[in-house]
Amino acid sequence: MAFQRETTTMIGVWLVVLMVLSKGLSSTGVVPDNFTIPSFVNIGVLYSFNTSVGRMVKTAVQAAVDDVNSDPSILANTKLKASLQEDTKYRGFLSIAEALQLMATQTVAIIGPQTSTTAHVISHIANELQVPLLSFTATDPTLSSLQFPFFIRTAFSDIYEMTAIADFVNYFGWREVIAVYGDDDHGRNGIGALGDKLSERRCKISFKAPMTPEATREEITDVLVQAALEESRVVVLHTSTAWGPKVLSVAKSLGMMENGYVWITTTFLSTWLDIGSPLSSDATDDMQGVITLRMYIPDSERKRWFFSRWKNLTTGKTANGSQGLSTYGIFAYDTVYALAHALDAFFKQGNQITFSRDPKLSQLRGDNIHLDAVKIFNEGKLLHKYIYEVNMTGVSGLFKFTSDGDLVNPAYEIINVIGTGTRRVGYWSNYTGLSIVPPEALYSKPPNRSSASQKLLPVLWPGETTHKPRGWVFPNNGRMLKIGVPKRVSYREFVSQVQGTDMFKGFCIDVFLSAVNLLPYAVPYKFVSYGDGDSNPSNTELARLITAGVFDAAVGDITITTERTKMVDFTQPYIESGLVVVASVKKTDSNAWAFFMPFTPMMWTVTAVFFLLVGAVVWILEHRLNDDFRGPPKQQMVTILWFSFSTMFFAHRENTVSTLGRFVLLIWLFVVLIINSSYTASLTSILTVKQLSSPVKGIESLRSSKEPIGYLQGSFTRNYLIDEIGIDESRLVPLKTPEETAEALKKGPQKGGVAAYVDERAYIELFLSSRCDYSIVGQEFTRNGWGFVSISFPLVQIFFSFFCL
Repeated sequence: MAFQRETTTMIGVWLVVLMVLSKGLSSTGVVPDNFTIPSFVNIGVLYSFNTSVGRMVKTAVQAAVDDVNSDPSILANTKLKASLQEDTKYRGFLSIAEALQLMATQTVAIIGPQTSTTAHVISHIANELQVPLLSFTATDPTLSSLQFPFFIRTAFSDIYEMTAIADFVNYFGWREVIAVYGDDDHGRNGIGALGDKLSERRCKISFKAPMTPEATREEITDVLVQAALEESRVVVLHTSTAWGPKVLSVAKSLGMMENGYVWITTTFLSTWLDIGSPLSSDATDDMQGVITLRMYIPDSERKRWFFSRWKNLTTGKTANGSQGLSTYGIFAYDTVYALAHALDAFFKQGNQITFSRDPKLSQLRGDNIHLDAVKIFNEGKLLHKYIYEVNMTGVSGLFKFTSDGDLVNPAYEIINVIGTGTRRVGYWSNYTGLSIVPPEALYSKPPNRSSASQKLLPVLWPGETTHKPRGWVFPNNGRMLKIGVPKRVSYREFVSQVQGTDMFKGFCIDVFLSAVNLLPYAVPYKFVSYGDGDSNPSNTELARLITAGVFDAAVGDITITTERTKMVDFTQPYIESGLVVVASVKKTDSNAWAFFMPFTPMMWTVTAVFFLLVGAVVWILEHRLNDDFRGPPKQQMVTILWFSFSTMFFAHRENTVSTLGRFVLLIWLFVVLIINSSYTASLTSILTVKQLSSPVKGIESLRSSKEPIGYLQGSFTRNYLIDEIGIDESRLVPLKTPEETAEALKKGPQKGGVAAYVDERAYIELFLSSRCDYSIVGQEFTRNGWGFVSISFPLVQIFFSFFCL
């Protein structure tokens, strides 16, 4: 052909590109008066047949063409004639020339191309010449836009694959991922869709690692080293079968396939595994524990028939026997059948295939280029319409398009690479999300996307572990966490610096180290002292320094207060500690009058009055009916007194005969029982337990007095007593050490000391452990706790996970 001979010149290529990008074509075709069905129809197949996917597609398309031509129910007197065109580079100018070669043969449709990058370019030609372009491997979601009306995707769009990955990431509770991808249309647009779907689930791509599609091993190494320095350990790999396995091999050599990592790949890996099956252990050693997706094909009798036939078609074509079959091969077979059904409907409606010249193409003719053979398919829009109306059951199941131009019921298998094979851990469908049952079993039920309904089988992760990876680590960029530690003067049992070293010890340090030791990876950090060593530092100021970037975190006896939580994040409390009052107490010895002490004078008076009152009430109710309550006035008075007080010991002899009298007596006897029991218990306590007394009864008595109150210097107690309790600042006395506190309490307010000391319970319990002359008085009047501080989310999460165990 003249066109094929002349397009080798550079000027010819540029003219072709100008033709492809031109707009506003018009056609002058005329339908013949006598309608005849052609004996054959030309369809083109544009693929790189020297690749594993291309070889599989070639076999599947040829098998489908043979089956269609031998089936009298489809295109009865018309045969499909497939023209196979090698897409040598599957991108760029050469792909344009190769596509035009197919167009020059009056092709009514093209199956292909293989990649989304080529599809973006060829779709312009398809638009101009109105030739439908059917592809099942170009899954870039942006190809579905209105810009490419003649591009028809006959497989699932990457938008659904990225939704499945986002659901998988969200299912395991990870919030950040690293995206490694080929820096072309397919990679960029797919990862863009992934970012959108992750953001809908409050997740994100924390680091993007693009690579050129022809990246060398050294270039891949450089990119993965940068990814390994990031915080996230969840890696999503979106590329092609050509160099995707090479990326996994480099990751293995860099130690990125070990415990703690998560690798999720798109369908390229399942395609590579299916085509190369069975694989040796050496081939799969670099991808153990990797998660990959595979387009889901429902099990059916037709699917089993096709797999059996495939073995017969490919036996002897590879060193391993028959050629492997991936889902792309199944969709290739169904694509030919879908095109045949559309052509059948096209002819049954009396339509005819005609081509016409484009006037703008005629203007490009010259001595060096001839474009006469490239013509517009006049009925291309009509055939395009019939293709979208196809409704058939193919090997892939129900083959039908939605109003958006996508295949119905998109679904994926979630595959776990184990050993030399794979294990399915679940399914994903656009209908119900993640499940462990086939999607078709759920289509008859109402959709349920609740978190409780999302289920997967256990996964074997990299490093041969079934324990779910955390999904993140501290960035390994050489920078150590600076953790501020208060350099205390008092209560050094909680935290203190080892003399002459940079090391710290104490209960708080032990808790921190225990939490860090539970992590499956190293955490780079160093302790930095905060304070001058002469006085207790302010923990509120320490929290402020974290927000200023001086420290990354703080470890110590740091109380969780409202003011501090507005500045930094706290872990859950590892010690419950509220404010209490401590005061000097004196021992109260028992004496001969101790039996009066259980009740106060007021209580004694009220009790006596009630005894007399009850006796009088019973006499009023009984003396008219009961002889025991009759007689001279003096006798009746004695009876009232005797009856009243004898009920204390349940020794009354008078009987009550009236109903009201018995009711009153019943209630009174119950009250007497309570009085006796309370008296006995109180008296027993007084006589057996050492009694301690203090003029201070709690925080309320301190607030109403004018005496000085001690507090721990550097503590939040001072501000709390002033702002919340309302104690005048002049009454507050700062005390640095437990020894100063004991001395001030011993002196008392009359000798320059304090009446009471207010501090946190954790400190007070340590203070009282060796001092018996002081005691806690009143109730604990705040509910605080100690926690570790950070403005960095990962550190907080470490301790949240540890303290929730």
